[in-house]
Amino acid sequence: MKIVVIGGTGLIGSKVVEKLRQLGHQVIVGSPNTGINTITGEGLAEAMKGTDVVIDLANSPSFDDNAVMEFFRTAGKNLLASALNAGVKHHIAVSIVNADKITDSGYMRAKVVQENIIKESGVPYTIIRSTQFLEFLAGIANSGTQGSESHVSGAQFQPIAAEDVSVFVTQVALSAPINGYIEIAGPERSTMAEFVGRYLYYMNDPRKVVSDNNTRYFGALLSENALVPLGLAKMGGINFDKWMKGQGVKS
Repeated sequence: MKIVVIGGTGLIGSKVVEKLRQLGHQVIVGSPNTGINTITGEGLAEAMKGTDVVIDLANSPSFDDNAVMEFFRTAGKNLLASALNAGVKHHIAVSIVNADKITDSGYMRAKVVQENIIKESGVPYTIIRSTQFLEFLAGIANSGTQGSESHVSGAQFQPIAAEDVSVFVTQVALSAPINGYIEIAGPERSTMAEFVGRYLYYMNDPRKVVSDNNTRYFGALLSENALVPLGLAKMGGINFDKWMKGQGVKS
């Protein structure tokens, strides 16, 4: 199959591109650097010719509320219009578990707009709603740092490794569209503060983690189960300890 991976040079995209190529598929890496720009529309029509599957893994370069909304709205409309015109058989995007319930986050609102554009496009689709990635733990710790402490939400947390996300995305790309959602999550559930504390401990980072439910995540105050699946989800196989070993850290 011919598969276009938008955001194919990123954390998930690069892994998906490698997996699909190893399976013998023709994979086009879509990014401004390769001449495919979903914001300006440059290169989209040409890339879509004869394409069977489009995987959208691109992210906004800015997390400012207005900028992120403009990015996902413009990119989504341009990408889906080109896909529909070219007769693409399956459009896949990665979104976020419970994005529609975290309404005080501009980023989450923008992801819901992206989802709606996909659903209304007329292109057969699958939307993969994922929990947060284990690779985000360092950023979460840094964003909550106040002196020698890191203030982190005590909400429930079930992070998934980027490698597992890429496996699920690859599987979906080789399957029929469901015109609906699937949810994916990591194999362990605890609090965000507990996961960040474990991460800092294994990294020999002296910062003390303070569980603080007044700490915002992407602009939102989190309810207890805001970031975890509320129903059936597919579970990745890489737990925290295995992931840390993959980073070269012994647990």
